[in-house]
Amino acid sequence: MARYAVGDIQGHLKPLKELIARIDAEHESAKFWFTGDLVNRGPDNAETLRFIRALDESATAVLGNHDFYLLGVASGAIERGKDDTLDDVLSAPDLDELVDWLRRRPLMHVEGGFALVHAGLLPEWTVDKARQLAAEVESELQGPDWVKFLRKLWGAKPTRWHDDLVGPDRLRVIVNAMCRLRMCSPDGEMLLKYKGPIANAPADVVPWFRVPGRRSTTHTIVCGHWSALGYHDNDGVLAVDTGCVWGGCLTSVRLEDRKVFSVNCSQAAMPGGWDG
Repeated sequence: MARYAVGDIQGHLKPLKELIARIDAEHESAKFWFTGDLVNRGPDNAETLRFIRALDESATAVLGNHDFYLLGVASGAIERGKDDTLDDVLSAPDLDELVDWLRRRPLMHVEGGFALVHAGLLPEWTVDKARQLAAEVESELQGPDWVKFLRKLWGAKPTRWHDDLVGPDRLRVIVNAMCRLRMCSPDGEMLLKYKGPIANAPADVVPWFRVPGRRSTTHTIVCGHWSALGYHDNDGVLAVDTGCVWGGCLTSVRLEDRKVFSVNCSQAAMPGGWDG
């Protein structure tokens, strides 16, 4: 079964359906790996969640920062911002079912030499270590106290990983790395503010995947999140967020041979959510 990584959708159902149709024309038994940020900024959030949920075992979707934002708002764990586009899903008659499905998605998926995560991994984590840490977050999010967990999740600190971190600080670092990371200091501290292209970055920061000694190079890391990076198949990373939400393309790549499929997106950019 061929596997196709699909970049950030953010509630844009029309290009997603077009992309899936193109892929199905080649492989009826395709498996889709979604890089997260299924919702927000686009107009079709509820329908996008329903569509991906209906793919059932053909779809693996990891959580992104905008997905966490929806969970936080829908549960009442955080206050809603002014500029999101979540009205359709927050007023949906099946909101509870959609939220329950979303909070049971993984934070990270590992299979056959590939590791799927929304944003990135801290340099000191092996893939096995990162998967164990992701499971800690998943246990909290899928447990009975998941709303309490979300209330303590927001924030940018700590900015470094330490094995002796506990409680909300530990979980926050894991989620921030896997859902928000783009740049680090050369010694691996998370620098979450910069969102632009690599060429314009300050001299004292590096992409997370170029930190010296990164321990996750045993796998190809499949990710999205960083639209200013665009399609990137280098450095042991396959990044597929090509800025659909900004009027770019929705991109998918077949993992087995790196064949790229893309659909132009004409939707206007919409602000809002957590971390841009």
